[in-house]
Amino acid sequence: MCGMTRAEDIAQAIQLGVDAIGLIFYEKSARYVTIDKAKELLKNLPPFVAVVAVLVNPEKQFVQELLKELPIQLLQFHGDESPAFCQQFNKAYIKAIHPESSETIEKASQDYAKAEALLLDTASSTQRGGTGQTFDWSLIPKALTSPLILAGGLNEFNVGKALKACNPYAVDICSGIEALPGVKDPHKMNRFIKVLWGVK
Repeated sequence: MCGMTRAEDIAQAIQLGVDAIGLIFYEKSARYVTIDKAKELLKNLPPFVAVVAVLVNPEKQFVQELLKELPIQLLQFHGDESPAFCQQFNKAYIKAIHPESSETIEKASQDYAKAEALLLDTASSTQRGGTGQTFDWSLIPKALTSPLILAGGLNEFNVGKALKACNPYAVDICSGIEALPGVKDPHKMNRFIKVLWGVK
């Protein structure tokens, strides 16, 4: 579950058994958090819940500061970062891409072969992620070496279909569990997890 800005939303996500929470360190995002804010949010984080830092074309020095100040398990690069840039921090990373075609996905899988996974998210001319819009899942190649994380417009009503269509390694949800940008809805969170695990 991504785009966390409130401690109570993180606590709810943990109670629901999520594997990872995402904090967005991108100033143009409605879900942006500072390093100091992130420190507050992560004060009582239990073990075995991964913290993902979502970044868009960051400065090298800022990434280094993040890793020094916060318990980050994964970096998620959501901009135009090169493979060399992503790899220089010697930290596990995810590369987000916009799946414009099957060839785009295949090339990214080759270019970012050292990434832990590729995250496929809907392209937008105005924002980086959190669009609430799906993309054409049929573009996803059937055989890829990279694990795929599916994002883009997922919610309690379409995640079941998405799992059957794409068989992703993981799913990433942000706006689909919100009341407002950055403010999660506990009821939506709960219903999403129930559908995800096949509970009617």
